[in-house]
Amino acid sequence: MTQRIAIVGATGAVGSVMIECLRERGLWNDDVRLFATTRSAGRVLDGHVVEALDGDADLGGIDIALFSAGGGTSKQWAPQFVEAGATVIDNSSAFRRDPDVPLVVAEVNPHALRQHRGIIANPNCSTMQLMVALAPIHRAVRIERIVVATYQSVSGTGHRALEELDVQTRADVKGDPVPEPAVYPEPIAFNVIGAAGSFVDGDDHTDEERKMMFETRKILEDESIGVAVTCVRVPVRIGHSEAVNIETGEPLSPAQARSLLADAPGIVLEDVPTPLRAAGRDEVFVGRIRGDDSHPRALSMFVVADNLRKGAATNAVQLAEVLIRSGLTASAARAGS
Repeated sequence: MTQRIAIVGATGAVGSVMIECLRERGLWNDDVRLFATTRSAGRVLDGHVVEALDGDADLGGIDIALFSAGGGTSKQWAPQFVEAGATVIDNSSAFRRDPDVPLVVAEVNPHALRQHRGIIANPNCSTMQLMVALAPIHRAVRIERIVVATYQSVSGTGHRALEELDVQTRADVKGDPVPEPAVYPEPIAFNVIGAAGSFVDGDDHTDEERKMMFETRKILEDESIGVAVTCVRVPVRIGHSEAVNIETGEPLSPAQARSLLADAPGIVLEDVPTPLRAAGRDEVFVGRIRGDDSHPRALSMFVVADNLRKGAATNAVQLAEVLIRSGLTASAARAGS
């Protein structure tokens, strides 16, 4: 049975990549529906007219809704889509901490989809690629502690951040005054900002760092894992990178780690991964795997992925594929009852 798919936030950075992924994976058809704000309603994307997500929106007949429109929109509209009969895969942080909402990486814990009650959460993009790389190791020798420094691209903040990087870069190259930043607290062109995300009152970690700490434990189903994170914003357009150090419960050599990862789905082993090579790809690239001379059961590695694809859009579409293949959508359940 053909499943009718909707994209909420279709005109955004991730929404446009979701359209690409649906096409590439054979899920695009005339029944796909695209939703966005009233400001974007009426635009035509790939032959489909964008519908306004407002009180007049008709939510009937949708089997799977892919959300990438921000936490506020998800909290307001995801339950309404579920009530109308859809299964929602949400890319925001709105439901990730809800114990009744599975937080799923397609290659890592697809079994969690069987627990869904209409809403499924996509992890944060930085957590996503980390889990693809670390889950095979955790299952083999159990990871006791993870230390991560991220190098996050500006596309993770959206279209306005990409424009800010471009404008500042052009001005700097020409020798013109660099415009004051509007998206980030400091200029991002030719700079590194040592705190990606936002600070909450009373917390010296950013929300990006807290997301990775919580989500890692939930996805790997192990609350005892120690997770230390520093999230950094860098002047890269697409592709998040991570310097990762892990301490394992049992000894694991670099060669054994490479062997585990070589056999794992969704991973490409390289000597030195870079975001430029990862851009436009769905895999997670892992390299620089080496022993840590300071600890007998520690390894270091470098992990890179396209944050708009595997970090967001691709995983959502992969989850939709699993739901369809396994008959786990709400509409499939109704048809079988």
